[in-house]
Amino acid sequence: MALDIGTWDLACEFNNTSHRTELNGIDQLIVRRGQPFTINLNLRSGSYEPGVHQLHIVAETGPDPVEQYGTKAVFGLSDNIDDTQWSAAVTSPPGEIVSLSICSAPDAAIGRYTVTLDGRIQFELILLFNPWCPRDMVYMNREEDLEEYVLAQDGIIYRGDAKYPIPSAWYFGQFEEGILDVCLSILDVNPKCQRNPGKDCSGRRNPIYVTRVLSAMVNSNDRDNGVLEGCWKQTFDGGISPMAWRGSVEILKTWSSTSCLPVRYGQCWVFAAVACTVSRALGIPCRVVTNYLSAHDTNSNLVIERYVDENGKLLNTSRDMIWNYHCWVESWMARPDLKEGFDGWQASDPTPQEKSEGMDTIFILHTHTPHHVYKIPFFLTTLGVFCCGPVPLKAIKDGEILCKYDAPFVFSEVNADVETFLKYQDGSTRKIISSTVVGQNISTKSVGSDKREDITHLYKYPEGTAEEREAFKKANYQNKLMRQPDNTGLHVTIKVSSEMRKGCDFDVYCVVTNQTSVVKKCRLVFASRAMSYDGAIGQECGFKDLLNVELPPGGERKVPLRLNYKKYCNAITLDNLIRLGALLIDYSTKEGILAMRTIVLENPEIKIKILGEPKENRQLAAELTMQNTLPETLNACCFSIEGANLTGGKTITESLSTSIEPGQEAKIKIYFTPTHYGLRKLLVDFNSDKLGPVKGFRNVIIGK
Repeated sequence: MALDIGTWDLACEFNNTSHRTELNGIDQLIVRRGQPFTINLNLRSGSYEPGVHQLHIVAETGPDPVEQYGTKAVFGLSDNIDDTQWSAAVTSPPGEIVSLSICSAPDAAIGRYTVTLDGRIQFELILLFNPWCPRDMVYMNREEDLEEYVLAQDGIIYRGDAKYPIPSAWYFGQFEEGILDVCLSILDVNPKCQRNPGKDCSGRRNPIYVTRVLSAMVNSNDRDNGVLEGCWKQTFDGGISPMAWRGSVEILKTWSSTSCLPVRYGQCWVFAAVACTVSRALGIPCRVVTNYLSAHDTNSNLVIERYVDENGKLLNTSRDMIWNYHCWVESWMARPDLKEGFDGWQASDPTPQEKSEGMDTIFILHTHTPHHVYKIPFFLTTLGVFCCGPVPLKAIKDGEILCKYDAPFVFSEVNADVETFLKYQDGSTRKIISSTVVGQNISTKSVGSDKREDITHLYKYPEGTAEEREAFKKANYQNKLMRQPDNTGLHVTIKVSSEMRKGCDFDVYCVVTNQTSVVKKCRLVFASRAMSYDGAIGQECGFKDLLNVELPPGGERKVPLRLNYKKYCNAITLDNLIRLGALLIDYSTKEGILAMRTIVLENPEIKIKILGEPKENRQLAAELTMQNTLPETLNACCFSIEGANLTGGKTITESLSTSIEPGQEAKIKIYFTPTHYGLRKLLVDFNSDKLGPVKGFRNVIIGK
């Protein structure tokens, strides 16, 4: 007998809070798979009687729902909820109000659903991955990790240099109004969905597939309605400098409001941060990581060949590069498509560098154990598409470069060998000694704090260990296996000052030592050039060429190089990086030794003071102060603030009415109203005609 249902209540506030989606809002039902939710049915007549009344329920997602592909589920009432599949049970005593508990399968496709009761009552919901559910492939068992990698709406991304990592706060904003809708739209407009929407929606059961789609869709290199357009030039005509972004919300909203036109512009940390926002919004635990001295190996030979001229200048003779740093994301999930041991963090890279090697295999699952058994595979090709990963970190560490997806490229980013050649004026070349090691200080934000966590050990074994050698053997990495230590007796190192602030003049030093038993006569070229974070070399900032450096046995010489603001101010990019290079050539043997080091010029600090008692829906003021450390006047000065649940999903900008003279302070108050309690980050930018963007942040605890 059918129930005579009059009205129904989706209990959005109760269900969304129970499923940890209430920050998305409580005006629609947003739940996580594999976890029951409850709706209340108000009967027009009679009361529910167990065993007498039945309910026919259909849950469907996508434009062409099919049971075989897991995009349609048909089920009725059971005595109890079965959390291994779509199921329903009445949890209230007999009466006029029926509490109906519904549970989705832990491997159900994520996305928008229509649920139909007895063919006449319909309601809609959004279903997300559930990292709290042990049967979900994205299950993560520590609550502190879930708070950090799923629920945290802000975080820290590391830039700068391996020796001087700079933390920059980022506003992920995955729960801000409208962002989840934008994230689902990204899935809907991806080319795989356009070509075969039924199979694409079925693929959304699998976080491996979804992560791969996001890796391709966050960039727009394939002209595929992707979110961001990359730009690595020094001018950003027709768009916004990647340095100007503080968060993902404005980027995603702009993409959505302009009919999926790519937002201009992004660079690696922006691509990674947007991918992190979308992953967390969909329920996949995710974090942004930074690899310092990251190799971009275009020909997959695991070797980066660099050429320098006789003045120590790097020559652009190859597409192979060493980026000062490179950011990508890691997503947490099981890998039942691979052999055991590869569950956990998976690296994927949405920055468009190289086209992917792989083909996506989407499996229709037929059991619901933690290690899924597959029933029907089908394929959606990604050959020739700009995406990378996901690939298990364990595979990279162990040299398993045949592992899906794109393992050789990621392995190279953290392990590639660097060979440096001196190119003479006559065109001849000679290999020289250089100590550059890629894959250093791989960094991410620590769980529950703003400290940097070094995760290099997750990608590679300690240098020189038996485990490292075994990994190189698996990867058939002959260059590293055959490498012999260089020992010429001549050594070159670069020393820098403890403080190198933008706007100041300062010295850097080259130290050369002779550890042989004979006198050495050498030429020393000590040069500095502006550099972009992707390794591109710019204008000269200081140069010294000493033709007659004589070193007695055991001798040492320290050579200073002065870097003057007047010279470097117009040469450096917004990255604030200067590459130092010292090339020592031994006249007797013709051998060359090259030392390189990158320095980061420090911006002035923004001081942030919160005025007022931080509480929900109570106006606060941020008092912002910054000293002009440049020896010239700053014009067109402004401060901007932004933060999750602090500024209403928008940027608040206030301009200063006066110029700021050298040594003077820029000071302003900006008002904002928090909308939700908890620990939040207030992100602050300062901009002017000659300095900026200067970035800062402050943690603010908002009370109820």
